[in-house]
Amino acid sequence: MIRITNMILAKNAYGILAIFLSICIFILSGCSSQEKKEPKMILSFYLDDTSPGIAGPEALKTFLDYCKANGIRGESTVVLGYDGESMAVEPDSIEKKFLEYAAKSYESGIDTHMEIMTHHELFDFEAGSIRESGIHEGLWLHEPDVAEEIYRAYFSNILEHGEKAGFRFTGFTWPGCGCEACSARYAELRAEGPLKFNPGVFDALLDLAMQDRFGTPVIPIFYESSETDYKIIQKAADGEYAVYDLMPNAEDQMGIWDNTTDRVDPDYYITEDGKSGIIMRHLEEGAPYCIWYMHWQGLNPENGVGWEAFKTVVERIEKHLSGRVVWMRPSDIVSGYHKAGGWDFVSEVD
Repeated sequence: MIRITNMILAKNAYGILAIFLSICIFILSGCSSQEKKEPKMILSFYLDDTSPGIAGPEALKTFLDYCKANGIRGESTVVLGYDGESMAVEPDSIEKKFLEYAAKSYESGIDTHMEIMTHHELFDFEAGSIRESGIHEGLWLHEPDVAEEIYRAYFSNILEHGEKAGFRFTGFTWPGCGCEACSARYAELRAEGPLKFNPGVFDALLDLAMQDRFGTPVIPIFYESSETDYKIIQKAADGEYAVYDLMPNAEDQMGIWDNTTDRVDPDYYITEDGKSGIIMRHLEEGAPYCIWYMHWQGLNPENGVGWEAFKTVVERIEKHLSGRVVWMRPSDIVSGYHKAGGWDFVSEVD
């Protein structure tokens, strides 16, 4: 009888122990799962108008070195025809040095977008110079009667010049313009409906991506921005190749294109105590990303009034948000999104 009782007690003890261990395993696995899936918000930026006509090549090197040293990821355009001719063809000593540094952008964590060729009138690739008059590139992208093959040939020429210069473009930025002629035509187009690119632009970009002409199979586009009504929109796709409009949801408070101190405000992004700012707002709202845009005129380390503010923002992010955010290039964002079919990939990014 005693032996049977002991056996029963032992059996019950083993049962209780098994239940206890099961509960422990369940709790631990739950904690592990939560830690693994803890959401992080993506940080990135678009940097427009980058050329040696605004700041010397050493300014670009300083910017890239800083980004690489601090694990910063983002994008910077290269305007190859900024002065009316292509930097890829017989560059002078300043342009040559600038292109040497630009070719190291990707390894420094920075994408390179084409902000089309000139940011002004269309470029005549046969003549090797900008056209003296006519439609500006940014407006041309919206004209409904331009055929896809025309866009494709123009983009292809820019990609070829980028390759000659020593790098591959990884995305596309719309060069905005507020001149009288462009403003008048934009007003006419808006009267017909929301402003939008000719669909041939997206099809041409996709076709060139499928030819592996870009440095990535998935192309990010910087078109418009909104702090509240932001989104990522697939514009064209075929298998692993795609084109996405990745909208910024924060603005330029680093001096803008006027290089003015009136538009320099690091607190706009994140305050000194790390409790407010657009980055904190998006983080608290559960946004998948906070992407802002800047301009080389205000941001460049040589004469830009926003350079110190940029470094201040980076330092505050590191101090207050380590482990809660992750820096990514725009091309990596859209590639991850396309492969995963959504934002789930973010939890796997280190």
